[in-house]
Amino acid sequence: MMNHFIYNAYAARVVFGAGSLKHLEREIDALGYRRALVLSTPEQRDSADRVATLLGPRAAGVFDRAVMHVPIETAREAREVARKLGADCAVAIGGGSTTGLGKAIALDSGLPIIAIPTTYAGSEMTPVFGITEGGIKKTGKDAKVVPRAVIYDPELTLSLPAAMSLTSGINAIAHSAEGLYAADRNPVIDFMATDGIAALGRALPAICKNPSDIDARTDAFYGAWLCGIVMGSVGMALHHKLCHTLGGTFNLPHAEVHTVILPHAMAFNAPAAPQAMQKISRALGGVPAAQGFYDLARQNGAPVSLRELGLKAEALDAIVQLALQNPYWNPRPIVPENSGALRNLLQQAWEGVSPMTSM
Repeated sequence: MMNHFIYNAYAARVVFGAGSLKHLEREIDALGYRRALVLSTPEQRDSADRVATLLGPRAAGVFDRAVMHVPIETAREAREVARKLGADCAVAIGGGSTTGLGKAIALDSGLPIIAIPTTYAGSEMTPVFGITEGGIKKTGKDAKVVPRAVIYDPELTLSLPAAMSLTSGINAIAHSAEGLYAADRNPVIDFMATDGIAALGRALPAICKNPSDIDARTDAFYGAWLCGIVMGSVGMALHHKLCHTLGGTFNLPHAEVHTVILPHAMAFNAPAAPQAMQKISRALGGVPAAQGFYDLARQNGAPVSLRELGLKAEALDAIVQLALQNPYWNPRPIVPENSGALRNLLQQAWEGVSPMTSM
């Protein structure tokens, strides 16, 4: 039981439910904005155009060049486009890449964001930002990057392929899994984390069976919302450190990296965080945490090895050294004395074998 803790809440207005996209103009009005730059990836240009059409004259334009890991050059380009078009806010429709671009603009210029997520990444609920410069992904927290409003419309996720839904959802689960052993966790976060894991644990297999299951899509969005709050409220640990290194330095796909690393990070930390593992197990219906996450990915067709993602085996030693530099807090310390176990973790993740319960 926790008797002393601090809980920080980041204010964001949430509009939730199927069909909620129709309320976008109302939300912009309520916030007092007039001209919105719509952000998206190239692949989601149609969605961005739909939003621009919905906004009519309130749409300043569309910037469709968001990419993974937010290269600083892209953020600067988008900021300049917003300035030239006289935008007083940005509407980010898409996944973590698009939300991340909006955050990078907000960090530098203060331009407020309205987020319309179409994946389960959860970035829209956090003050966490990440920008890649010179091959190094730098992360931080700043309240001014938190979107002023978030519209969760499960109908917008119906076109998200089952495979992408699965890895995006496991990415969200990772936020809550680490939140349960964060140094600054608290009872409110514990509740959100376990409920978020349980919701996604139920929803993802159902989506893989039937991608048109709107009830499962709604459950997944609810879980992603909670997991995003968890990520934004407490510190990150080893899992996220490894994923940021693999993504920013080796340009591996974000959600897939989280999917592969999560079971092995849990196995690494299990001896040092038994209570967290018990809570995760209960949320998954009684399956051990590390094995449960591995089975969730493997049984539903997600990648389970770094080799599948294109990482060369000879990169593993370099990743260990990068992880030891400026390490995140972790229940099992990331120190040179544990480098052998860390190297073993990465070897297992590279091979895609079932995670060991002790390392």
